[in-house]
Amino acid sequence: MEMENDYLTANKINEECGVFGIYNVSDQAASMTYFGLHALQHRGQEAAGIAASDGETITCYKDKGLLTEVFNPQIIERLPGKHALGHVRYSKEDSNQIENVQPIMVRAHTGHFAVAHNGQIVNAKELKEELEVMGSIFQGESDSEMLAHWIQRESGSFVEKIMKACRHLEGAFAFIIMTKDCMYAVRDHNGLRPLAIAALEDGGYCVSSETCAFDIVGAKYIRDVEPGEIIRIADDGGEPQKSFFYTNQTQKKMCAMEYIYFARPDSTIDGINVHTARRLSGRALAKMEDVEGDIVIGVPDSSLSAAIGFSEESGLPYEIGLIKNRYVGRTFIQPTQKQRERGVRMKLSAIRSIVQGKRVFMIDDSIVRGTTSKRIVQLLKEAGATEVHVRIASPNFRCPCFYGVDTSTYDELISAHLSTEEVCKFINADSLRFLEIDQMKKAFGTPDLCVSCFDGVYPTKLFSYGEILEKEKNHE
Repeated sequence: MEMENDYLTANKINEECGVFGIYNVSDQAASMTYFGLHALQHRGQEAAGIAASDGETITCYKDKGLLTEVFNPQIIERLPGKHALGHVRYSKEDSNQIENVQPIMVRAHTGHFAVAHNGQIVNAKELKEELEVMGSIFQGESDSEMLAHWIQRESGSFVEKIMKACRHLEGAFAFIIMTKDCMYAVRDHNGLRPLAIAALEDGGYCVSSETCAFDIVGAKYIRDVEPGEIIRIADDGGEPQKSFFYTNQTQKKMCAMEYIYFARPDSTIDGINVHTARRLSGRALAKMEDVEGDIVIGVPDSSLSAAIGFSEESGLPYEIGLIKNRYVGRTFIQPTQKQRERGVRMKLSAIRSIVQGKRVFMIDDSIVRGTTSKRIVQLLKEAGATEVHVRIASPNFRCPCFYGVDTSTYDELISAHLSTEEVCKFINADSLRFLEIDQMKKAFGTPDLCVSCFDGVYPTKLFSYGEILEKEKNHE
């Protein structure tokens, strides 16, 4: 698929991170956090980290690499405690320094705490400059570190400090903050990134970017954290969960890409199951169909649900026409473009006996630059497909995103420059169709979506990113 998270970096979209926290378990917090992060590994493969608290001391370990490369049983044993939070990171190529790996630890005379973040703060540049003028010194470039500085500069109780700090921030963020004996789940006031809370049988709690992580640790989903909400989890004789809102200026603008691609199909976000949303988007595509075909195939993995829906609605058989090789190294880190371009053939194989002599509907979740789609179409035709009709279960990517998706310029998006007909010609497909925005919202069953990457209407002020957009437009 065009955005598969271990495909070619130059030709795909990635989401920033996944966060997971667990509170009040029997000295297995780091181990359970490891398993929770394992369920979120699809959200980031560049680095991983876990911070654990025994009620007095917070211990943190983090490094670059996949979760299994960073942690082993011996390292987990060095992270004792009954509370923990963890992070898996996807980084942009220019920010993959160890200083940016999370959680970010703060060791201060007022108390130690750890922070992990998913998303992107659009006024981070301005806020960082303001903090530097006031004397703050930064080790890295992560938004988590900036939030930590703001928390330290504010006054009041710790939750009041978090509330005041969040009022400075604009953009997409889902934070987990852990002190030695409390945990805080924080979501931005536009609800752009997901964050949910669950209960454990023994009285503990979990917080996660996706609900799929709850199943692996045996937690029962309670609810999503609301936009603009801070949930304080504590075992201090009061309410175990206490809710605060740092602003009453809230809206629900969940990133549509969570449903289209980022989230696992077994996750539920804001009450909507991801597999169901994708399957219904495939049905919506099929309802528009005026081309004849023989079989329906999906590009592994996140397009398979949409392909099933397309098959159900069209009455055409769903076939496994492409096989993904899951044991190939991360080819996108290869040093030359020629080496990178071998990635699709290494990652995907077309099944000749399935597609040969067939008119194939190839269902994918998106097209970014188009080069990966072009090579997949070529694979199918080389395997004997007589026609390849590409159907995309999302609208055209026409605009950059600044909320945690690494497409920040128009140059990265083929549909920003070419019509659908021109894109079809570029990828050498026999026909190409995208889902319309209204059709997508209807399929997902909610109008409460951020679709700025499709229509250019951003739910927040863009600050310096807005200036960049204007320069690009003027240059064009």
